[in-house]
Amino acid sequence: MLVTSSPVSILKTPKSTPSTTGIKHRMMMGDDYSDLSLSPSSSSDAETSPSPRKRTRVKFDKEVLMVPYKEEPEPERKPEKSAAVVREEVRRAIQRHVSGTDSEAYDRIKETFAVDPRRRDEDNMFAYDVPTHTSLRHHLLGLLSNVASLDRSCNGLVQAVLNSVWLGRDESYIKLYIRFLGNLAAAQGSYLGAVLKMLVNFLGELPKDTGKIPGYPSVHVPVLYSRVHLALRHVMQLIPSGSGTLSPLLSAQFPFASDSAKANIAYTRNLIRVISYAPELQGDILSLITEKLVKIDVHIQVDLEDIEDEVGEDVLQGVSPESVMIEEDDSEDDDDNDSVLSDDSVDDESKRIKAIRDNILKLDGMIDTMFEYYAPPFTLGSLDDKENAFDLLMSHFQNIILPTYRSRHSQFLLFHFSQSSPILVDRFAAMCTELIFNKTQPAIMRQSAAAYLASFVARGAHISGEVVRDVFDLLGTYLNSLRLDYEATCRGPDLRRYGPFYSTAQALLYIFCFRWRDLTTAALEGDTPDQVDELEPEDIMFPPSVKEVLHQAIHSKLNPLKVCSPAIVSQFARMSQHFNLMYVFSILETNKRLRVSSYRSIGAMADPRFSQVEREIRAGDDLGYQLDAYFPFDPYQLPRSRRWVENDYVHWRGIPGLDEDDDSDSEADDNESDEDLSDGTETDDEL
Repeated sequence: MLVTSSPVSILKTPKSTPSTTGIKHRMMMGDDYSDLSLSPSSSSDAETSPSPRKRTRVKFDKEVLMVPYKEEPEPERKPEKSAAVVREEVRRAIQRHVSGTDSEAYDRIKETFAVDPRRRDEDNMFAYDVPTHTSLRHHLLGLLSNVASLDRSCNGLVQAVLNSVWLGRDESYIKLYIRFLGNLAAAQGSYLGAVLKMLVNFLGELPKDTGKIPGYPSVHVPVLYSRVHLALRHVMQLIPSGSGTLSPLLSAQFPFASDSAKANIAYTRNLIRVISYAPELQGDILSLITEKLVKIDVHIQVDLEDIEDEVGEDVLQGVSPESVMIEEDDSEDDDDNDSVLSDDSVDDESKRIKAIRDNILKLDGMIDTMFEYYAPPFTLGSLDDKENAFDLLMSHFQNIILPTYRSRHSQFLLFHFSQSSPILVDRFAAMCTELIFNKTQPAIMRQSAAAYLASFVARGAHISGEVVRDVFDLLGTYLNSLRLDYEATCRGPDLRRYGPFYSTAQALLYIFCFRWRDLTTAALEGDTPDQVDELEPEDIMFPPSVKEVLHQAIHSKLNPLKVCSPAIVSQFARMSQHFNLMYVFSILETNKRLRVSSYRSIGAMADPRFSQVEREIRAGDDLGYQLDAYFPFDPYQLPRSRRWVENDYVHWRGIPGLDEDDDSDSEADDNESDEDLSDGTETDDEL
C-alpha cells in the first residue's frame, strides 16, 4: 500500500464512479483522468449492470491512495549585485592592482569585458560564461566612476573594454559606453589615441556579425555607423585638440588597395561624415581621399593597358551602374565571383580582370561620393562657400592630380564644378596658363598644364566661344615666342630640348580639331556652331591670327608635326586641307624619311609622358621621340558617376563634307598609315 503525507481530494458525482482497475490502467498508460468525476457510492450501484446510455460506474478502493507529482525545483540563480556593490568592488580591485597587492579581482573584471557573446564552441553552442547585461552594465558604471584611477598600469583593463563587443548592444548601453570613452580620453590623455583608433577601425567594412549579438535585437549597418560617429563626435567635442591625433589615424586606417570596393566606399563615405563635426579636418580628409582616388585611377589605366584592347572594353562595359551601388546593408551573400576565383583552376587572366573590375567599382563609388559632397556649395551655397570649395579643388589639382601621369577620372571633379560659372572657368584657365608660362616650374608640369588647358577648352560644353578664342590666341602668342627663341639653335625636331614648344603646339592642334567652329570668322560675327555647320567648305574662313601662328610653327625647323601625336596630326591634316587652311601632307611624307637627331638623356626622358616610339624609317632605323596623346578630359567611362558630367561634355562632331566622304582626300587614302590613324579620330577614344 502506498502512503502519502497529503490527502487526495475526491470530487463527488451522483451519476458514476470509475473502477479502481480502470483508473490504475489509465494512470499507467499516461491518460488524462482529470475529466473524470469521482465520488463514494453504494456497493449495490457498483453491482448493477451499466446502462447502454450511461458510463460504467467506477469505485475506488478505499485502501488505494494516490501520490501527487512534484516537479524538481530549478537551481537558484545568484541574485544580481546592485550597481553600488559592483562599483565598490571595481574600486577596490583597481586600487589593489595599482598598489600591487592583489590583481585577482582586477583580472576577473578584465575577463568580464573580454568575453565575446558571439563566440561558439565546437558544438556550435554559444559561450556559457557570458556576463549578463545587468552585470556588464554595472561593471561599466563602476569603471566610469573610477576612470581617474585608470592610469597606465591599468592598460590591460582599458584595452579589454575598448576591444569588447559593444557596438551591437542596446541604446542604454551604447550611451553609457560613449560616456565612458569621453571621460576616459579626457581624464587619461594617454588613452586618446587608443580610443580614436578603435572608433576609426569601425569606419570601413564591418564584420557581418557586428550588429548581431545573442539576446539583443539585430542592429543594421547604417545604425552601427551612426553610433560610431556619435562616439567620435562626443570625444572630439570634449577634446577639440584631438583632431591632431585623429587626422593621421584616418590616413593610416584607410583600406588597402587590395581591400574590397565595399570597404573603400564605406570608408570614404564615413570620412566625409567626419567633416561635419570636425571641420578643421576638411582639407586633410579631402586631400587624403583625392590621393587614394588618383592611385586607384592610375592603377586601373596601367592594368587596362596591359591587357588587350577588346578585353579592356569588355571590362569597362561589364560594370553596370547598379553594381556600383554598394548599399550599407546586412547581406550575408558573398560575391559569386569570389567563390569562382578562389578555385585554383581559374587562370591568372580572369583573376586580373576581376581585380580591374573591383578597382573600377572602388573608383566609381568613391568619386561619386566626392561629387555628392562638393555639389551643395556650388548649387545652393553662397559665393564664399563656392569660392572655398573651388579653392580646395584647385589646391588638390595642383598638388596631387596635375603631377600624376595617367590620372583618367579624378580630374573631372574640377572639370565639372569649374564650369558652374564663367568666373570659375576663367580661374581654372588662368591657373593653367600661369603654370605654362612659369619657367621656374619643371618642364613636365608646364607640359601637363598645356594638356589640361587644351583638353578643358576643347571638351568643356559650357566653355564659350569667346573663351576658346582667347585661349587659342594666348597659346598662339606663347608658341610664336617659343619658336623665335628656339629656332636660332634648332637643328631639327628634338622633344627633349624644345618640349614646351611641342606641348603648346599639340594643344593648339587639339583645340582646333574640336572647336574649329568657334575659331572661324563666322563665329566672330556671331554665328552659332550649328550655323557654321551649314556653310559650304569654301565659305568657312579663319582669321589671320589663327592661320599665321599655325603656318609659322608647322613650317619652322622645329617641325612639330614630327613630334606631336600622329592621331592628332593626321586629323588636323585632313581638316586643314578640307578648309583650305594649309596643305601639310607633303610635310608628313617628308617626315617619314626624316631621321631625328636624338639627344638621349635618361633622366630627361624618364617621365612616361614622353613615349619612346620605335619606328622603321626608309633611311634606316631611328628612335624618334613623340609626345604622348594624353588629354586628361577625354571621354568619361565610369558607369555611375558619369551622370555628373554628361551635360558638361563636348563629344566629337562630324565635319560636314569631310567625314561623310573620306574618299575626297586622295592623299590620305593613298597612305595606309594615315588612313589607319584617321579612322580612329572620328571617335572620342582617339582624340
